[in-house]
Amino acid sequence: MHDDRTPWSELVTAAMLGTERRRPPGGDARALLGAAAAETLRRRAGARPAAAAPVPGTAPEDPRPPLPAPAAARLALLLAHRSGGGAGHRRSTEPDPGELLPQWLAAARDHGYRPPYEELPALLNAARARTDLRAAVLSFGGPRARWLAGLNPEWRFALRGAGHAPPGPVDPAAEQRLWAEGLFVERLAVLGGLRRRDPAAGLALLEHGWSGERAEERLVFLETLRETLRPEDEAFLSRALTDRSRIVRATAAELLSALPESALATRMAERALACVGPDSAGGGILVEPPEACDAGMRRDGVAPRPPSGRGERSWWLGQLVGAAPLSAWHARFGGRSAAGIVALPVAGGWGADLHAGWCRAAVRQRNPVWARALAGPASAPPARGPGDPAKLLAVLPAPERSAWAADFVAAHGLSDAFRILGVCATPWAAPLGRAVLDALEIARDAGSYPWSFSGVMGLAERCLDPGEAERLAPLTAVAEEPADGSPGAGAYWAEAFQRLVATLRLRTAMLSELRGEPAAAADGPAS
Repeated sequence: MHDDRTPWSELVTAAMLGTERRRPPGGDARALLGAAAAETLRRRAGARPAAAAPVPGTAPEDPRPPLPAPAAARLALLLAHRSGGGAGHRRSTEPDPGELLPQWLAAARDHGYRPPYEELPALLNAARARTDLRAAVLSFGGPRARWLAGLNPEWRFALRGAGHAPPGPVDPAAEQRLWAEGLFVERLAVLGGLRRRDPAAGLALLEHGWSGERAEERLVFLETLRETLRPEDEAFLSRALTDRSRIVRATAAELLSALPESALATRMAERALACVGPDSAGGGILVEPPEACDAGMRRDGVAPRPPSGRGERSWWLGQLVGAAPLSAWHARFGGRSAAGIVALPVAGGWGADLHAGWCRAAVRQRNPVWARALAGPASAPPARGPGDPAKLLAVLPAPERSAWAADFVAAHGLSDAFRILGVCATPWAAPLGRAVLDALEIARDAGSYPWSFSGVMGLAERCLDPGEAERLAPLTAVAEEPADGSPGAGAYWAEAFQRLVATLRLRTAMLSELRGEPAAAADGPAS
């Protein structure tokens, strides 16, 4: 039989190019549509029935109570606007739903609510688009979010990490099967979960078949030990010092240096103490960095080649000091305290390198005494040297961190404060909030443009106590500009404070809704 049907590819080509550029079969658009309809019908009629896909298992129960109706409506609005407005428009006076969603999720989780089931796809899509939302979404989403994620390959991120493992009793046989046959993210979840429940069993699982893993997988598996690191891991980590991957060797050395009693930490202390000691004549510190990076140093994780612009000897010195137990320095300097050692003058211009090594050691070993000494008083001039105050502050207890940051802002303003504010617990304690607001008001009165403080303004929207909204309300008016101020700065500051006040009021409304209280009307696109 003669087949006079027009090939499907010709129909598609004519439709895509347009009838003006490609003469369609039959001569005009009407004929093209008719031919396409006929071919579509022919294809459907000739399709063979496919085997039915297996029916998904029953979704697990979530015993948590549902959200109050106003809070559920708020969630739907936040998800609908999550890719909208504020962040991309510097002069917008409206709250940014993209910044409010993480706060809302954290508060809803803390109240113990479960999400509306119909919002689970939108929540998972939001987490897929923004990695910073994933932990909060999966915690709030609960067992049904994880169950649903297993049905859509685009949501497989929900399986990553032990913290996202489904709750309930563990089936050891299924766990072993998943470790042997699962995807990498599934294997990572198995390892992390086992390390939390039984660190020794988790280490044994990791050791079995270690040499057969790819280098990038060995590296990520090693990182799972960091949170649950313990002295019993030393033997395995010591063997990893001879790994064929340079970055795996370096990570193993870093983890060993965080175990002050490990053999590697002892070797590093011996090397560092041989380079650094008291100056009996001058009462300070003498430093004689290593002349070479020998094989033993390289085996223990010392990188032999410095970055561009850095001298070899200072590079090696910093690594040795950063990996040595901080406890070793007290005896070396006659029983002095950390603050007393840090205050000693360093001869030969090696002070910055020595202090940088101590800073790395304080952060790595989570030592608040040394971190406090190295950070120094907040009223001192902002450090321009190697130590990062934000990293050091992260080691301190939250109240002390907040008090130090408040004193720093009061003494130096906001120019160097962004990273420091970012490590403070939220919502900010009252003294820190007042210090930030006072500094912003001073900057406004000086006629500076608010753009220089946009990062701090963004933090204030998320971190200020929402109760500060009414105190800030007078600042939403356009202030008189000083003669030497930037032209138009007053209007920009007014808009910035309007957005801050609107955001704080909206956060107040959100919290009231989650508590089941009537919320006052709030401005913004998510209200």
